Amino acid sequence: MVPPLSTALKLALSAVLLAATPIAAQDSPVTRVWEGKEYACKCYPGDECWPQQNAWGSLNDTVDGNLHVHIPPEAACHNTFEGPLGTVETYDAQECQHVMQNYADEEWSTGQQALLLWKYFTNHTCTPTNNPNEPCTLGYYGVYVIEAQTTDHIKASIDFARENNLRLVIRNTGHDFIGRSTGWGALIINTFGFKDVQFIDAWTGAGDYDGGAVRVGAGIQGRDLLRQAFAHNVAVVTGECPTVGIAGGLVGGGGHGPLTTLHGMVADNALEFDAITAEGEFVTANADENADLFYALKGGGPSTYAVVTSATFRTYPEEMASGGELYINATVPGTTEDQVWEGVRIFHSYANHLVDHGLYVYYEVAPFTLRIRPYVAIGKTREELDAIVAPILADLTAAGVPFTATSKQFASFFELYMDLFEDEGAGAFALTGGWAFTHDDVAARNDDIVDAFKLVVSPREDLAYTGVVIGHLFNPGYGWPSAADSATHPKWRNSTDFVISIVPVPVDASLEKKAELQDLLTNTVDAALREAGPEGFTYINEADPYQPNWQEAFWGDVYERLVCIRRKWDPNGVFYSIATPGTEDWEVIEYGTRLCKAV
Repeated sequence: MVPPLSTALKLALSAVLLAATPIAAQDSPVTRVWEGKEYACKCYPGDECWPQQNAWGSLNDTVDGNLHVHIPPEAACHNTFEGPLGTVETYDAQECQHVMQNYADEEWSTGQQALLLWKYFTNHTCTPTNNPNEPCTLGYYGVYVIEAQTTDHIKASIDFARENNLRLVIRNTGHDFIGRSTGWGALIINTFGFKDVQFIDAWTGAGDYDGGAVRVGAGIQGRDLLRQAFAHNVAVVTGECPTVGIAGGLVGGGGHGPLTTLHGMVADNALEFDAITAEGEFVTANADENADLFYALKGGGPSTYAVVTSATFRTYPEEMASGGELYINATVPGTTEDQVWEGVRIFHSYANHLVDHGLYVYYEVAPFTLRIRPYVAIGKTREELDAIVAPILADLTAAGVPFTATSKQFASFFELYMDLFEDEGAGAFALTGGWAFTHDDVAARNDDIVDAFKLVVSPREDLAYTGVVIGHLFNPGYGWPSAADSATHPKWRNSTDFVISIVPVPVDASLEKKAELQDLLTNTVDAALREAGPEGFTYINEADPYQPNWQEAFWGDVYERLVCIRRKWDPNGVFYSIATPGTEDWEVIEYGTRLCKAV
């Protein structure tokens, strides 16, 4: 739940609403010229087409008072918030303390109106501070947010954005690496409040599946769902991170997690969606009804075809499980950097071995450190897990690489999850990329892959030991047919390791510095990963959207089918998220602000 706003912030919201400029609204595109090219753009504050005050008031009435001017909670630490609709006084010492205490907590961040967990794509222009005289502006966040409580609220939001040519953003939890959950000057639909969960003993709906299922609202998060599933003695494929919304961007991008090797991607497990289209129509999509939309919603790109309000997924019987950890750290006396990298090489050389035994593995390669937490072995005893990992430990020992390793057995997957999976932090300011390596890549080029990891950690001399690799060993093709009918890249069925590359960015970086580091990520860091894995591809939700040929990298042969579906269900571009099917003609111009279409 979002904590109630302080009195000062409530007054600030009212002041901003009253200060809205009453100018006539038009729904025609706004013409702009940028770098010598002409564009037709969405409508923004200050444009003649921006809806007048009474239009916003009418929308607020339609959504039962759930329309808010978006003032980031960090504004409580500043004397004033200088928003696009006016300047308001916002300082509240008690609320500021609350924000500062919770700013790095992802559970708190996901419950806010429109925050992103990672701040790079917000432009980070309003931060928690002990100096209230520091400026606070909206950055690249949306202007208004609707905290939707009913499907009618979502329909009203879509209709209003479509009719007024506004940029529309769908925000579920804000668990977003690449800025798809925010947008400068946008109207944001927050679907976090849709928390219904209904377990179904035997699915009788569309398709040939008749096992257990669960119907979830768009806002339900992974850990909450797993907790409720455990009470019903079943398990559900969710993301690795506890706060990710399963029916939001996760399934829209495909969705991987600790059960994926055994039970496929989140998208593979979807049985049905309830959604609202770009035309404001309520639809059900499944194998029999609106089958093309059903296909596209299963991994065809988040925020692309419709707003999902609920989704139904397969469930599986809960099983006992075993988990393990392994650490190599050069800060331990006697351990050298070369030994750490030899440890990484040995571990990664067994990546195919691990997933071929049905395991999922989460690991991190940071400066002077390899941290594996956890190995996940569903349905296997501790002894069976130890036997699978034993060759790795034997090779580390033979190579003289110091390490610590532990393993445990649990009565259920849920108990393993609660013990060994950790919350992520919030508030980081960084660029993220990544690449997925297939079985063939790992078998033929393991040393090249590790060399690419070294480049991620130290991409150039002035950035030595600043980067991080976050790795996920899994293979959806292990326990799922190669012909899975979801809009995910076919190469997932032969995958072994998807890695995220992280390049930190200074919080006060100039536009030139940001462009330089983006170029470094795309053309040096991720280029090394792509070269080391020529048979590979990458993951829609956690990779560089500016990489060359993103269409092939994200979807492969599936892409053209998805473009056709997009043209059918959203021909006018009501929905937009970067690097998704059919967005080639759209561009964010004027230094990360206006969303426009080339003409």
